[in-house]
Amino acid sequence: MRLIVGMTGASGVVLAVELLRRLKEIESVETHLIITEGAELTIRDETDFDTFEIRRLADYVYDVNQMDASIASGSFLVDGMVVVPCTMKTLAGIASGYCENLLLRAADVCLKENRKLLLVPREMPFSRIHLRNMKELADCGAIIMPPVMTFYHTPANLDAQINHIVNKILRLFNLPEDMREWRGVESK
Repeated sequence: MRLIVGMTGASGVVLAVELLRRLKEIESVETHLIITEGAELTIRDETDFDTFEIRRLADYVYDVNQMDASIASGSFLVDGMVVVPCTMKTLAGIASGYCENLLLRAADVCLKENRKLLLVPREMPFSRIHLRNMKELADCGAIIMPPVMTFYHTPANLDAQINHIVNKILRLFNLPEDMREWRGVESK
């Protein structure tokens, strides 16, 4: 499986780092990483990670302006793309087809080739413009998955919440995950 991971400058870059860690453990997955300049700033602001360490988690890493990269073409077969975290600027660019950089172009290619595109938007609350852009993308086939906290799995800490969100991403790509399934109340 080939999977593109795009990191933008929204809060929550730790979600992408954990996703890359988990993908690295799956031998059958080849990862292609794009880190925007905004993501690099957010990595410095929110974490103790070095961008070099994060880049080493991926099989291939591209400069956001590398428009001649293989992932910019529909003839390069990938199984999908995850943009985590996804800024509203990136979401708007994808929704409008504005391919000014490799991340936007790779997402555009996934849409035009009917490949899975999963966006993890990080903003709160959503404005009507944000919601309009998300609806537009959902209508085009993208999956919109805000990293909403859940409590049915009784998280003990922030890491448990992060892992739950990453597990949901993995599940959407039919990849191994360890998410607790909600059973609900059984009726007799």
